Amino acid sequence: MAKLKMKKKSTSTDMTAMCDVAFLLLTFFILTATAKVPEALPVDTPSSTVLTKLPDSDLAIISVGKDKEGKSKVFFDLKGRELRKQTLTGMGAKLGVQFSDDDLEKFALMDDFGVPLENLQQIIQLKAADRTKAPQPGIPIDSLNNQLKEWLLISRRAAIDLSGGEKELQIAIKGDAKEDYPQIKKIMDILQDQKINSFNLVTGMRGKDF
Repeated sequence: MAKLKMKKKSTSTDMTAMCDVAFLLLTFFILTATAKVPEALPVDTPSSTVLTKLPDSDLAIISVGKDKEGKSKVFFDLKGRELRKQTLTGMGAKLGVQFSDDDLEKFALMDDFGVPLENLQQIIQLKAADRTKAPQPGIPIDSLNNQLKEWLLISRRAAIDLSGGEKELQIAIKGDAKEDYPQIKKIMDILQDQKINSFNLVTGMRGKDF
């Protein structure tokens, strides 16, 4: 008996729909992604297994690190646009430096900075990409010119005023893992002088030890 030959069918699959979905997802992630701006003061934080999210507002971050020459610097950052504007207004009034409305608006959108208040306006007027390249000697923390103490004091008052007394400013220290302890202790002493006994230490995540 003669064998019946089955007609072979094509096994190819139409990938058009899958390609469309892949390109749509790729386009979505590209459009929604936010480019990370290089830090003006790169800090290699110590490792930790504890994960605690810092708030997005009413937060002050004190960064302590070293520049390429090995000199320690202190940078300051505030989370919250209105908090930043009110704090800068208070600092200008305290130290006799005048800032325009345009300065306040641009400062509200900035990240951390590390210059004396009298030089801050020059940093504000720069573009975001240029700020990280501009030389910033750090915020003064000397006994005769302790501007970090004033930033903390005025920003804490601003946070209380803006929240109607319901919220206090939270403090976080972001120190380099190789930073000398005396420099960190100097920051902690400034906090202690203002009766700030509770603050966060910013660390990097690492795998748990088994």
